[in-house]
Amino acid sequence: MTNATGTLRALLLCLILTTGAGTAGALEIAREDVRAFSEEMQKKHGFDAAWIDGVLANAVSQPRIIERISKPAEKVLTWHRYSDLMLTDERIAAGVQFWTEHRERLAAIERETGVSQHVIIGILGVETYFGRITGKDRVLDALATLAFDYPPRASYFRTELEQFLLLAREEQLDVATALGSYAGAMGRAQFMPSSYRAYTVDGDGDDRRDLWGSWDDVIASIANYLAKHGWRAGEPIVADAGLWFPVVSGITPGALAPDTTVKTLHDRGLRFDTSLDGKAPAVFIRVDAEAGPELRAGFHNFGVITRYNRSVLYGLAVHDLGRRIESLVPAAP
Repeated sequence: MTNATGTLRALLLCLILTTGAGTAGALEIAREDVRAFSEEMQKKHGFDAAWIDGVLANAVSQPRIIERISKPAEKVLTWHRYSDLMLTDERIAAGVQFWTEHRERLAAIERETGVSQHVIIGILGVETYFGRITGKDRVLDALATLAFDYPPRASYFRTELEQFLLLAREEQLDVATALGSYAGAMGRAQFMPSSYRAYTVDGDGDDRRDLWGSWDDVIASIANYLAKHGWRAGEPIVADAGLWFPVVSGITPGALAPDTTVKTLHDRGLRFDTSLDGKAPAVFIRVDAEAGPELRAGFHNFGVITRYNRSVLYGLAVHDLGRRIESLVPAAP
């Protein structure tokens, strides 16, 4: 990115946040971009003009949504502060209770998909506190706000709005009442509409895909998402690391997916144990813990977890929370 481009983006974001500080207001369906979206939905997917216009007219643009998406916790907090929020005693206890109650289903899904139970548990704990926090924003408002009043990612959220309306038609969702996160993620698994349509499965056999009310659907869908994104059964996720030398030379931390190999990390100064061979993909992870820098090596499955949320902190929290809970789950009767 050039300095000029970076400055332009900074000014644009500042303008968005400044203008977004006002009150919420109904979406103007006479706007050119809104009209174009309505017409596309009619032509491309056969939606009734009156219905689609009525839905859009019911949408409310929410400035606070723009403020929140501009400062996600994964980007503004250190690992120390982020992990303190996610790995509380209360959340861990809730995870132990959830795992105990759903142990048979979790074990069955691991056998079917190869996805580790502790990762499913970790995702549920980080995403929604095991269903306790699923979002209080109308999905329609969140997606419409970001699709039409948030230029940096308008194209992405316009696609998600399209997917949401298709999902509503397919699954008989009420677009006026469906609730989710400020970014439009839905249900106990916090799937975006496109992921809901692509990866949600009917885990309880009732011919519905319900991420709000069916834990069997939720557990199976999270596993299916990870499996479809390349999860490798039995492979490690991360390893604690130290240094052979004073520094790791020639490798920069921060990548989401493995960008080097186990051998290269070893050769350049990172010390860690793994059963993987030297050619296996790996990534150097460095985060700020309470006592100073914390080093780890991440592997292929770590990259798969970050497909759920594009954040190194998120991937670590999912793994660590899941492992902590796993260590406390009582043995099956």
